[in-house]
Amino acid sequence: MQDATGSSEVKTPQVPRRLRIFPSGDAVLYPGMLLPLAVAEPNRIKVIEDALAGDKFVGVFASKDGKLDPSSDDLYPVGTAAQVVRMLRLPDNSIQAVLQGVARVKIVEIVQSVPYFMADVEVLEDKLARTMEFEGLLRSALGTFQRIVELAPNLPAELLTVVHNLPTPGNQVDFMASHLNLSREERQQILELVDVHERLKKLSEFLNRELEILEIGEKIQAEIRGKIEKAQREMYLREQLKAIQKELGIEDERTAEINEFKRRIEEANLPEEVRKEAERELDRMKAMPPQAAEYIVARTYLDWIVNLPWNTETEDNLDIERAKQILDEDHYDLEKPKERILDYLAVRKLKPDMKGPILCFVGPPGTGKTSLGRSIARALGRKFVRISLGGVSDEAEIRGHRRTYIGALPGRIIQGIRRAGSKNPVFMLDEIDKLGSDFRGDPAAALLEVLDPEQNNAFVDHYLDVPFDLSKVMFITTANITDTIPGPLLDRMEVLELPGYTEPDKLEIARRFLVPRQRREHGLREDQLVITDDALVAIIRKYTREAGVRNLERQIAAVCRKAARKIAEGKAERVTVDEKDLHDILGPEKYRSELAGEKDEIGVATGLAWTPAGGDLLFVEVSVVPGDGSLRLTGRLGEVMKESAEAALTYVRSRAEELGIAPDFYKKVDIHIHVPEGAVPKDGPSAGITIATALASALAKIPVRKDVAMTGEITLRGKVLPVGGIRDKVLAAHRAGVKTVVLPEENEKDLEEVPEHVRQALRFVFVRHMDEVLREALVRAPQSKAEANE
Repeated sequence: MQDATGSSEVKTPQVPRRLRIFPSGDAVLYPGMLLPLAVAEPNRIKVIEDALAGDKFVGVFASKDGKLDPSSDDLYPVGTAAQVVRMLRLPDNSIQAVLQGVARVKIVEIVQSVPYFMADVEVLEDKLARTMEFEGLLRSALGTFQRIVELAPNLPAELLTVVHNLPTPGNQVDFMASHLNLSREERQQILELVDVHERLKKLSEFLNRELEILEIGEKIQAEIRGKIEKAQREMYLREQLKAIQKELGIEDERTAEINEFKRRIEEANLPEEVRKEAERELDRMKAMPPQAAEYIVARTYLDWIVNLPWNTETEDNLDIERAKQILDEDHYDLEKPKERILDYLAVRKLKPDMKGPILCFVGPPGTGKTSLGRSIARALGRKFVRISLGGVSDEAEIRGHRRTYIGALPGRIIQGIRRAGSKNPVFMLDEIDKLGSDFRGDPAAALLEVLDPEQNNAFVDHYLDVPFDLSKVMFITTANITDTIPGPLLDRMEVLELPGYTEPDKLEIARRFLVPRQRREHGLREDQLVITDDALVAIIRKYTREAGVRNLERQIAAVCRKAARKIAEGKAERVTVDEKDLHDILGPEKYRSELAGEKDEIGVATGLAWTPAGGDLLFVEVSVVPGDGSLRLTGRLGEVMKESAEAALTYVRSRAEELGIAPDFYKKVDIHIHVPEGAVPKDGPSAGITIATALASALAKIPVRKDVAMTGEITLRGKVLPVGGIRDKVLAAHRAGVKTVVLPEENEKDLEEVPEHVRQALRFVFVRHMDEVLREALVRAPQSKAEANE
């Protein structure tokens, strides 16, 4: 906006009582100012045209939301009466107009809304009492405005002449406000203040704020100018220093660094393709100043290239007996993976250029998968590298980022190889079953190349962008389950299962490894702490229930802490811990035999389940109540388990006569099947015969033997089909004190994996049909109604 004139002789035109309303959107016009506008809206063009055809007056009112077609409620109540002093029509039918503010006006009443608003208005006259305080405030404001004009590059110096020549203080305040960078609401506040003193106070706030912003900007600009001048001066001095060093034959820092890289590239014995890429990057680096961002990128890249072990590898220990001794020293049992490593060594001895195997250790937590990888590296005499893949969801974690990104680095595979310092380490990829994927890519897909012996001899990391040979690396992955590993990735690995430990296994592991290690970690000598075998067995049975030995070690650590405290306090020189001492040290027993002290019950059958932590017992409860034949399933059962329950019910209905159950029982009762531990999701078909047994027991009113546990899938015709996880399930039954285990006949071969002492302690019954299960599981054989009558 511009002022109309600086003269004090301008005669103010008479403002009509009724005005056409011109919505100005965000623009606020002050009296005495000019407002140039480009108008394209038909209703606003008509306001201008009608004004020119009449008295040339319009009421300029801003809208609260900045709209150009506001409702009457959206208009601010105070605006400015203005005259249209110029209008120019353009070829696209829009117009350019110039409005000159005349006086503040207030809307009294809207009298017309179509085709535009017309309103009766009241002219607001300025109120002013020229006191000493006002005069001082006005001079201060003018001084601040002068400083703003000097600092702001977009305000011409002529504004200072104009503001001092305006006729009234009110005009001066409006003029200064019109040239400040204010929001619509702030401009409207100035417009609505009729008292010139109050208006000047509000303007002073805005003037001081604007001056502060401009001074901060000026300060920043001065600092930048100073830095630029300093940089130019340093560059000039640096060039002089280079010339002096050249004359004296002294290398500068940059030249020394480039020569060092050149020497290391020559000594690194790089593959041809890698050497060419390194030399090309070095040539780029020579052409760049050290201050350039690209120079740092090139230096970091070359640093990675020359520090990778392109041709460095450790020599394998091919003494099979010594390797076997090391593996046995570190781990008890785990025969399958140990045999596989010794087989590899034997073949390596006969064929030195053999590619590294890619193994996948699968088993419950705490069974020694990760520590076995470290032991394998020790047995082979190789470096060991471990990275955890749990939660990794970015493909770049495996393949690296391209160098175009700021802070780019190679992927974790190449980083691990550099840490190892050799091209043939034992490389453990932990928790491969817990990989994720999102919009950044699928890391499992990136691992397909890494874990493929036919491809990984030329693995290309995005950052290096040259092939690296991973074929000599022995990759070992670990997982708790294989279900979540993508099929193509699982297909590239040799899966070795590490099953849960039996009680004798745990006792031996505790004796050989856990107790000595915890004694060392707690500063105890062997003669200072003795934990008896009875105490260890009690800890295994009553304070832990797991497939691995992680919690067992925690409990042993707790025993060691208590012993260390006694010895440190001088209460004892030697501590012997027996079973009777465990209550004082570890507290009350945490676990008990699931079947101890429980009677044979109607409608409750014991099943066997497999979990990632090993085998477990699964109880199925069935309750029969009067009703209309509905079946209810609870306990967070999966779809497969629900279908097993429906198949079991159909089998029982088909055998109702033989079981001594009324043929139409399903019409008169409601059946509720519940599997306790309702917070834990359960699924799978292996509970089929357990559900059928519980149903038959509840409907025939015959108790189920509590020392019998079972597993197997059931068909509609009562056939019992094989299931998986037999070893873990049998071990769980043994831990819980079960005497008899009912298994599908086709699973008999799986007992070979069960330890001999467990097989001797249990009685196994192999069945083909559900009728055989019922004969074994129920306390007495069911009688048909005909047999009962006889």
